[in-house]
Amino acid sequence: MYLSERRPPILEFKNIVKRFGNNDVLKGINFNVEEGALFGLIGRSGAGKTTLLRTLIGYYETDEGQIFYKGRNIAKSLKEIRTIFGFTTQDSCFYEELSLADNMEYFGKMYGLSKEQIKFKTEELLKLVELWDSKDIRAQDLSGGMKRRLDMAISLVHEPKVLILDEPTTGLDPLLRKGIWSLIKKVNNKGVTIIMSSHLLDEMEYLCTSVAMIKAGKLLIKGTPKQLKSFYSKNQEVKLESYPGNYKLILQEYKKQNIQIYYPRHEITKLIFYTPNTTAILNATPNIMLKLKEALSEISIEKPNLNEVFEAFSRYN
Repeated sequence: MYLSERRPPILEFKNIVKRFGNNDVLKGINFNVEEGALFGLIGRSGAGKTTLLRTLIGYYETDEGQIFYKGRNIAKSLKEIRTIFGFTTQDSCFYEELSLADNMEYFGKMYGLSKEQIKFKTEELLKLVELWDSKDIRAQDLSGGMKRRLDMAISLVHEPKVLILDEPTTGLDPLLRKGIWSLIKKVNNKGVTIIMSSHLLDEMEYLCTSVAMIKAGKLLIKGTPKQLKSFYSKNQEVKLESYPGNYKLILQEYKKQNIQIYYPRHEITKLIFYTPNTTAILNATPNIMLKLKEALSEISIEKPNLNEVFEAFSRYN
């Protein structure tokens, strides 16, 4: 299912099927990626995200279907794929024993760049990823966040039109993650279309202009994070804290009044649940607190985030 699109597509996936033995990992994937987008692929481990990305760059051949770049079928054209895409994997792709500058030179030569081009791109990209001052350091001596930035610089050395990032912040602490977020936006602002996969949905919600949700090799829906939330999230999240906190009884009282309650859970000292009728919750709560002799210390109502939308998709689609 597509929600509205605003820009012309740079990539089109048409009925992509990928099999390993008797297992269909991708089951007729169809969607577009708009030019200049920062596009996210959302799905649980094993959903087919990495397989789709590796199929896109020619690492795997499609068993069925076509991939179009600006209207041209490139599914079997490895030479063209090599020039169009840059790819940053979950694992480092550089040589640990080489310096940053030597790594840039090696990969520049691999892409056929001249000495002058390599010199220019090395300085330009290492400055972009804020590693220029470390250019003579061996890659093995870099921190985890610096290694991710070096990977990105290498993947950009041949000026790809599309940069693919597979779980770009896995294993990084929150501060380093934000540094990579800033770099991703900086690269995207230079006109590079970015496709990224991540299981960190707050990351997708913050970064991506468009996302596609994949489950068991099938596309569930595609649109902007805001569109997905507004289209499917009829419920709002309620957080309630009271003392002594007989939350099971509180839920029973709401249900006695025929108020719809979904996915209730108890986190530390709070009761959290979802409902389409927050007005009824606000009206009923004071009397319920009085009846059960509970002291209400907090109640808040928020729109669900992208993670909660994805949880709903995974259950009911």
